[in-house]
Amino acid sequence: MLAEYQVLRRAPISEALIDIRVKLSSKLDVRQIDSIYESIKPDYPQKLEQRISQVQVEQKPGEGMVKSSTKINGYRYISSDKKQIIQARLDGFTFSRLHPYITWEALRSEAYRLWLLYKEVTTPELITRVALRYINNLNIPMPIKDFSEFLTAPPVIPDELPQGVSSFLTRVIIHEPSIGADGIITHALEQVVTDVAPIILDIDVFKFKPDGIDEKDAWDAIEKLRNFKNQIFFKSITDKLKEMYK
Repeated sequence: MLAEYQVLRRAPISEALIDIRVKLSSKLDVRQIDSIYESIKPDYPQKLEQRISQVQVEQKPGEGMVKSSTKINGYRYISSDKKQIIQARLDGFTFSRLHPYITWEALRSEAYRLWLLYKEVTTPELITRVALRYINNLNIPMPIKDFSEFLTAPPVIPDELPQGVSSFLTRVIIHEPSIGADGIITHALEQVVTDVAPIILDIDVFKFKPDGIDEKDAWDAIEKLRNFKNQIFFKSITDKLKEMYK
């Protein structure tokens, strides 16, 4: 049974995304992916090519030659208000929502609708990975006497050293065996801006299965990943910080 967590009215989410990685036929032309554009153009009018770089090394007697090139790997489609972005690629599909966040139900529903369009034109051979990523911008008022007032796993400085912190970066990976998933938790403070400390709490949870995940199981896994993500978020912040976003 999935745990219930409090809905924060002013959630600090700057970006939320659902990502599905796939294996497609090697014969699929990337331009076939773009055939979804006419269906989504009214809501996602802006289209951009996504390219990847290729480097080729040729060995010749007495010399070496490096050739670099780029090729189209997929397309980005951006909504009229620039708040929602679709990535349709040869290696998968991603749907992103930028601030302000909508409900989980709306995010999942739109991602699923768009996934069906992507699936129709690409016919994936396998789904190999599903993921959720939520980037939270925790703007904490200055001055901060102790990060533990806001974070349950704050940066720790040895008592013998000066305690002033101007920036920090921590990254841990945890495993959730009950659903066969992993979570990457990143805390970062790059620079204090005026009267707030913009701390990033980046939560990336995913399930990877190289031999394939059934489509229904993939979407069931996404629901479980959401619960895993919520568990990480609410266990990473204190009640004092929660109050700021109610």
